[in-house]
Amino acid sequence: MSNKAEVILKEIFKNTKIDKNWSFDEYKRSETSKWTNCYHRYPAKFIPQLVEKLMDEYIHINNAHINDPFMGSGTTIISAIARGYQASGTDINKIAYLMTKVKAMPIEPNYLKNKIQEFLYQIEKIDEDDGLFSANNNLEPLIPEKHIERINYWFNEKNKIKLGKILRIIYNEKDENIRDFFKVAFSHILKNCSIWLQGSTKPTRDFKKNPMTPNKAIVRHLKKMERGNKSFYEVVPNSVKNRINNYLNIKCDDAKRQHVKDNSVDLIISSSPYVTSYKYADLHQLSTIWLDLSDDLTEYKKEFIGTSYKKYKDKKLKSQIAIDIVDIMFVKSPKMAKEIEAFFIDMEEVFDESFRILKSGGRCCYVIGDTKLKGVNILNAEVFAECLQYSGFKLDRIIKREIPSKILPQKRDEKTGRFANNDNANSEAYPVEYIIIGRKT
Repeated sequence: MSNKAEVILKEIFKNTKIDKNWSFDEYKRSETSKWTNCYHRYPAKFIPQLVEKLMDEYIHINNAHINDPFMGSGTTIISAIARGYQASGTDINKIAYLMTKVKAMPIEPNYLKNKIQEFLYQIEKIDEDDGLFSANNNLEPLIPEKHIERINYWFNEKNKIKLGKILRIIYNEKDENIRDFFKVAFSHILKNCSIWLQGSTKPTRDFKKNPMTPNKAIVRHLKKMERGNKSFYEVVPNSVKNRINNYLNIKCDDAKRQHVKDNSVDLIISSSPYVTSYKYADLHQLSTIWLDLSDDLTEYKKEFIGTSYKKYKDKKLKSQIAIDIVDIMFVKSPKMAKEIEAFFIDMEEVFDESFRILKSGGRCCYVIGDTKLKGVNILNAEVFAECLQYSGFKLDRIIKREIPSKILPQKRDEKTGRFANNDNANSEAYPVEYIIIGRKT
């Protein structure tokens, strides 16, 4: 892109006004976490109403194919299945893949109710006083030995034993869909049952915290999940429920590798991780160690996009806006500059893959916001808009939306660029965000 084109693009963003129709601030929390969206906590997730509005705008056929290369908590996938569309996507985060798989799987409510009752009957045998099963003291706790040091770091002995016995019961379940359903419930309660600092997006211990009792926590959450499944089951078309494998095609894989054919997708709706943003591998480490999703946490982290482990010597950025950002950051922090460069290189390859899989006339919609690190403006949205054009897309539309205050993300410390408590921070991380829409001509 020429300097003139770069200036024009930045001017377009400067003149783009906030569109109130895309703020969705009139919706209650219960509405934005409808159906199975209540199954598991997840940071910075977008709401189903945003996905539904994009589908309303761009999908006018009954047998559409919707893709999300960064599935995260599964909002796009769930919304597509609810409408009877084919849904495909990936996520490198194994717990994100698991929760999306479970959240997109409608289970017959009476069958699930009976399975939950059977499970709870066994959970009720846990003796509150000593953490042992009064009816079956011989049940061996399932505690991954390779991660025992990390488990001891986060959990007291009593909760560790109880969680291990609950996990043993879960793995004794023969129905894979039900077993995975219970695993997601188990994963969700782990932070509450540990000394992880409440509300923290960084691995921080709180030695004054009184962790919840695992059996009470999982009983309460399973009831919530049961209600969510019932409401989801009622909206999913019977044709989809009866042949779910024909409609759901998701993989635990890199966003640069979509498991679909060329020219087969009608619409992509996604929100990538933000550059040097949430460290998802750290954020979900309790689930990773308990469900034994990785042998080595350090190696596992290296797979994630935008991490400090990725450095590219043989790949060069195409986006001049990205190059300018990297050059400015390099003066302040060479390490962070390399992280930003690697993130944008990865995203350029993701956009190439989006172009491959979309049908002619199809659109990709990427939700992203700008931010500031160490006083440097990181123009994520502008870079995305430029990169999409390098991948062959026509820049179709830019939507600027406010993030409602009730779901406003954390704030950053301007000097360090790290997330911080609102009381200690001086810069909003993402007060607004953009939906960058490219069209394949």
